[in-house]
Amino acid sequence: MAKKILISAGETSGDLHAARLIQEIQKLDDSVEFYGIGGDKMISNGFHALYHCNQMAFLGFSEVVRHLPFIAKVKKDIVNFAAKENISTAVMVDYPGFNLNLSASLKKSGSSLIYYISPQIWAWRKGRIDKIRSRVDKMLTILPFEEKIYKDANVPVEFVGHPLVEEIESYKFITKEELYSKYSLDASKEILLVLPGSRKQEIERIFPAIKAGILKVAAKFNLQPVVVCPSSLQNSLNSFLGDSEIKVVNDNNYDFMKYSRFGIIKSGTSTLEAGLLGLPMIVVYKTSNLTYTLGKKLISIDKIALVNIVLEKMLAPELIQNDLNEDKIYSSAAVYLENNSAYDNFKNELGKLSEILGKSNAAKRSAEIIIGYLNEHQNN
Repeated sequence: MAKKILISAGETSGDLHAARLIQEIQKLDDSVEFYGIGGDKMISNGFHALYHCNQMAFLGFSEVVRHLPFIAKVKKDIVNFAAKENISTAVMVDYPGFNLNLSASLKKSGSSLIYYISPQIWAWRKGRIDKIRSRVDKMLTILPFEEKIYKDANVPVEFVGHPLVEEIESYKFITKEELYSKYSLDASKEILLVLPGSRKQEIERIFPAIKAGILKVAAKFNLQPVVVCPSSLQNSLNSFLGDSEIKVVNDNNYDFMKYSRFGIIKSGTSTLEAGLLGLPMIVVYKTSNLTYTLGKKLISIDKIALVNIVLEKMLAPELIQNDLNEDKIYSSAAVYLENNSAYDNFKNELGKLSEILGKSNAAKRSAEIIIGYLNEHQNN
């Protein structure tokens, strides 16, 4: 009988992490087949996508409500497929709103559930830990402080290290000169890097709010603004650019993070990536007023940027909702771009991230655990 693993990764970042996980599992057993929800990086590693993660890119409460019938259909199709194919091991990758719900149904059908990249219960909706205890056989955490939370709640858990550390360490950087040449950048100016999000709704809410601030910072400090976004979103972004000199690219994220002078970055995984690459930044976020109002009531921490949460200090300025405007973008950036000492201190603080997040091979360790569960269930 063929060995099969179900994987559910509903976001772009999940696609990246799950692809590396698939690679490590294949090194241990190249006969394993992978099915479920994922993206292009997973597919390029042999994953069979029943649904593409782009189809699951819903942002905010109102967006989710509008798509509830589709979400229910996806869940039903995945559960039915797992039962039909007798898949005994399922791996949920982040995306907790959907994956915790899916886990409940898969658990009832007898699948072994492993969760890679924990839901952020330390940030909001701590009560979910009871659901996790009943639905998840093993939680694999990527932030060191998460392990204690689960141990205290009697959830089987292991801190495996953060996958971004190894992904960045293994990345093949081009030179700064090659980057400038590839995108015809002005060699006399450093880069102001802008990462407004990887979803259409994020681009539409965040970019119009930051455009004037981008241009003001770039003009004042002789920087050239470069926006990095997925190619699928370039048309959405172009509608906001007008005749501005903002350049838009679709690749080389890590190279731009490494060689840029400063960043304006949407809250999310990108803040940690940029932090690990030593890029001082402002963290920005904006959503619908309804989602923001509901979220404020649920969130139990005073920081939203992962880079700040991991460092346990408000290092990167956070501009959220109504604070996201031209004046505050400019004044927040100027603190560091006008003061070399403040800028250097920012970079020094970012240098602590890799030590905190661990040097272990997260994907490799996680693959070993998953294969163990697969073989155990396969033999029962």
